[in-house]
Amino acid sequence: MVDPNHPLCELLKRDKRYRFDAYVFVFESLRYAQEKLGMGGEPEQAEEMFDSDDADSSWQQSPERQRHVTGQQLCEAMRIYALDQYGYLAKSVLNHWGVQATSDFGEIVFNLIDVQQMRKTPEDRREDFNDVYDFDDAFQYSFQFTSADSSEEPRL
Repeated sequence: MVDPNHPLCELLKRDKRYRFDAYVFVFESLRYAQEKLGMGGEPEQAEEMFDSDDADSSWQQSPERQRHVTGQQLCEAMRIYALDQYGYLAKSVLNHWGVQATSDFGEIVFNLIDVQQMRKTPEDRREDFNDVYDFDDAFQYSFQFTSADSSEEPRL
């Protein structure tokens, strides 16, 4: 549970569009983008997007690990991470948290910037998250049903 004095609690009271889990998902996706997908370069400057001064938060990185990830990169990382974590239910889970489009990711990120839980570079804009991909297409698994070949022996 989050400390009631934490800025995220105030944010959740002020903006009820997104659930707490959506904010945690953004932090987890950022870590996934950097650590698993190799997104973002080495630390470049003090004002980097997606870092924090709040060292008490378990989902945030140490300063030496902070690397800039663009809005488009983060959207792609969130797509991959959601599919990895939730599979066929990824879109439903995100929708349940209030996330309907990539622009919602931008709203969440910039809410976090407003409460100083993330930072941005001067070049980063909320619009960087608009229409990065279509949710219906991005979270649609393509799968095929196949039948067993009748010439094969049944396997147990």
